[in-house]
Amino acid sequence: MRSNPFLRTLFAALLVAASAVAASAQSTQVNGKVTMKQADGTVVPVADAQIDIYRTDIKAEYKTKTNKKGEYIHAGLPFVGTYTLVVSAPGASPTYQAKLRFTQQTQYDFELRPGDGSRPTLADVAKREAAGATAAAPAAGGAPRSESKEDKAAREAREKEIAEIEKKNQEIVKSNEVVGRVFKAGNEALFANPPRYDEAISNYREGLAVRPDEVALLTNLAEALRQRADSRYNSAVKEANAEAKVAAMNEAKKDWTESADFAAKAVTLVKGATPSGPNVNASAYEQNKKAALSVRALVLRRVVSKVDPTKAADAVAANQELLEVEADPAKKAKIRSETLQALFDGGAVEQAQAEAQKVLAENPDNPDANRILGLALFATGDKAKFQEAANYLQRYVDKADDTDALKQSAKEALDYLKTAENVKPEKSPARAPRRGNRP
Repeated sequence: MRSNPFLRTLFAALLVAASAVAASAQSTQVNGKVTMKQADGTVVPVADAQIDIYRTDIKAEYKTKTNKKGEYIHAGLPFVGTYTLVVSAPGASPTYQAKLRFTQQTQYDFELRPGDGSRPTLADVAKREAAGATAAAPAAGGAPRSESKEDKAAREAREKEIAEIEKKNQEIVKSNEVVGRVFKAGNEALFANPPRYDEAISNYREGLAVRPDEVALLTNLAEALRQRADSRYNSAVKEANAEAKVAAMNEAKKDWTESADFAAKAVTLVKGATPSGPNVNASAYEQNKKAALSVRALVLRRVVSKVDPTKAADAVAANQELLEVEADPAKKAKIRSETLQALFDGGAVEQAQAEAQKVLAENPDNPDANRILGLALFATGDKAKFQEAANYLQRYVDKADDTDALKQSAKEALDYLKTAENVKPEKSPARAPRRGNRP
């Protein structure tokens, strides 16, 4: 019951998904007009003036230019934010306005003067601000209008929305910090040599306390619990004290059961998520989905074989869903083999027969399917099925390598059929019986 190296690779990439996206409100726009006062006192529109819009509460930058009439507009700006407008044009002295919020006023007109035509950066503006320089005020056309009762109500509603969003964003920033920290610490503990299961599980639980629906955390917690259960079970098998053995077995079963619950939640969430969009890392989504499906399928094999055989149908369905997203033939064969073994080990004989028949329908020489079907037919105790059991077991013994650890038990069952029941294997076993048929 060693850890799955495929899952280790997936988990290393899951951190890209362990962050939430900041909330946003409706978008807004900024617009206005740029003119130049010439030496003779005339004021003319400035075409192709550069409008650089910097968001300063977070790093963001937008650009536009004026038309032939000197007019500019930039729509789709985040409603939440603080902005600096920098206006420049060839042959003009640049100007700017800082610390703007487009919650009330969205029109800003600028009147330039002849100058060197330079284009200041946000850093240049910051230096001027630090030196105490005064930015040119926007022209009168940009002054805010007196508010009507309706405008005031709308502004106050927007400001309330902004305050709520900013509060939520602060909470998201905090949760991102927690999730990123515990995810990294949890992975380091889980993949240490030897693994520190308790530490990994504690970190993942801490992350889920602030973000209960984080798929990556749910998946990794499920895997950590599954690995700890495997370790506890293996130790219990070697335990000489009967009471301590039972206690350790029960702890392992508890971990496997909880792991299955977390894995199921992860799968439900990732399947319900949107796999594309502006805030979605499509590659991370697919990795998270496959990891969640893999962990769920693996732990359900443990559950059905060691905890609750009535979960056989769930295990079969989970492993089938994993097979549908797995492209590697060798990995698909391994999934099928381990599913068959789990069903048989858990005493789910009918399900084991049915799944073995499906495999043999595609590949009659599959060793594991021949072995499981032969043992399952033998385990029924129905003498009418012993001939078929011997046929499948012989096919397996003929195909299996001598290094196969399971070959001996199959040979023992086959020898019993030959000696005690006088059943001689046929050269080619009869076609796998259809589900529900009774020979």
